[in-house]
This record gives sequence, structure tokens and C-alpha cells, in this order.
Amino acid sequence: MKPKYEFFKNFAYARAGFLEVLKSETSFKIEIVFFIIFLLIAFILPYPIWAKILLVASMLVPLIVELLNSAIERVVDMVTSEYHELAKYAKDAAAAAVMFSLIFSAAVWIGFIVYFWSEKG
Repeated sequence: MKPKYEFFKNFAYARAGFLEVLKSETSFKIEIVFFIIFLLIAFILPYPIWAKILLVASMLVPLIVELLNSAIERVVDMVTSEYHELAKYAKDAAAAAVMFSLIFSAAVWIGFIVYFWSEKG
């Protein structure tokens, strides 16, 4: 039987998942620190609000992907503690997704900086 949807209960599950990953994943902690630093930088930059929103949104992508990566790693670890080629592929693919999300975020930032810097020149 499927449990009844309860917004606040589901929010509590999401909060617990976020806090667990924050507590146990070093890479997520590092990404949170960079998110906070670049969030402050985004608000200091003399860019229009739409650009600031896109810069912040691009920084949320790696955080979301890292949460999904952590979920995949935990499920794989739950299924097997032994080395298995498919488990390795799943973990490697999730890690690659994190890498590409970081590249995407960096590209967005570089693109905006180059665009607005060339506008002033």
C-alpha cells in the first residue's frame, strides 16, 4: 500500500537526506563552501538580476547532481559489498555526472564574466 502524501513529512525526509549527505560527504561539504562563496560574489557583481539568478542557478546544478551521486553510491553499497563491474560503472557514471555539472557551472560563470567584461571594453 502506497503511503499517503504529506507535504511536511516529505519535506522532513528531504531535510534528513540533505543533512546526512552534508554530514558524511566531504565533496558535498566542499561544494557547499564554494556555493556560499560564489553566492556572495554573485550578489556583489554589478550584473543585472537575471544574470545573478542564472549564476546562482548554475551553482545549484552541481549540488543537486552530488546529492543524486550520493544516493546512487548508497544504493550500490547496499546491494553489494563485493567488487562488481556494474557497481563500478554505476558509481563512475554518477561521478562523471558531478564532473560535467561542475564544468557546466564553471562555463556559465566564465561565459557571463567574459560577456559582461567585453561589454564594458
